[in-house]
Amino acid sequence: MQDLVAPPGLKGVIVADTALGDVRGREGFYHYRQYSAPDLARSRTFEDVWHLFLEGTLPTLPERDRFTRATAALRPLPPTLIDLLPAIARSHAVPLAALRTALSQLAALEDMPPVYDADEATIRANALRVSAAVPVLVAALHRSAAGKPPIAPRPDLPTAANYLYMIDGTEPDPERARAIEQYLILTIDHGFNASTFTARVVASTGADLGSAIVAALGSLSGPLHGGAPSRALDTLDAIGTPERTEEWVREAVGSGERIMGFGHAVYRTADPRSVLLHEVAESLGGPLVAFAGQVEVTVEKVLAEMKPGRELHTNVEFWAGVVMELCGLPRSLFTPTFAASRVIGWCAQVMEQARESAIIRPSARYVGPPAPEPVPDAA
Repeated sequence: MQDLVAPPGLKGVIVADTALGDVRGREGFYHYRQYSAPDLARSRTFEDVWHLFLEGTLPTLPERDRFTRATAALRPLPPTLIDLLPAIARSHAVPLAALRTALSQLAALEDMPPVYDADEATIRANALRVSAAVPVLVAALHRSAAGKPPIAPRPDLPTAANYLYMIDGTEPDPERARAIEQYLILTIDHGFNASTFTARVVASTGADLGSAIVAALGSLSGPLHGGAPSRALDTLDAIGTPERTEEWVREAVGSGERIMGFGHAVYRTADPRSVLLHEVAESLGGPLVAFAGQVEVTVEKVLAEMKPGRELHTNVEFWAGVVMELCGLPRSLFTPTFAASRVIGWCAQVMEQARESAIIRPSARYVGPPAPEPVPDAA
């Protein structure tokens, strides 16, 4: 029987079943379980959608209250880990790398068992703990890198507001907290992207949940995945003024440069996350929003002319960067903030994968010199 050869990047290859959600790129639509993800971001809380991923249903108001209190109680970090954070922050120039190390320490300190040996309740408990702790770790590492003490989480604040509070010690205004909450909801999960697939591959080996999430963080760190929101803003900085946009874009495209914030591996229409985040940015207002809107229109026009048939539109990173900038997040935290929400999707994917018995073990096609050849004597 002839071996099947998958396309580059496994594009279009189905490798698993999932009940968590899907992306329909040609329609410009993605969903969490049976609900449109942007609709959830418009109308529900972050805790509601977290509950949807782990429990399978949107909570009633009493269930929301119980779940919010339960997850808030899981935020505090072990004192041993808090003591290690300054050294971890100093030893990593990239915040996401520091988060990987800190999360490894948390999983070790709390002795998270291999999912192969754990029952579903234990895996769920570890998933809740990791998901609750990651935003706290991101904020604490950010402050530690600046030589400031971490700010303890507040149990009375919901996830997004608490995250912003832990960064600078100021309770955010409701509009800013809601903007970040909507961003976090939109980025919890997004089909079988690289980091999600990585988490599931590691979980399929039976490894502990912490290992799967750390591996996913490594995948997320690449600029072609989660590392692009700040680079999209760098593009706006490089353009400088609206009147320079067309000249800058033509020069960049002509020289083969990739314009960060535009184009997506799946969508052939506008990215629905970008559409909603544009709305969020407009609600916040300001000159940056007007400038970004002008740049979006011009870039898409020039790309349509210079790369006909490619359907290159803004992706989530473009307007996500604008929203986070308007909400006062430093650019070094853009990708870690992405991780603070995506960790919930990863954990749900690990829980789902743990119910499977088969290890994910594809094959590679050997294209080197014919084997075997005699081993030559040493010269």
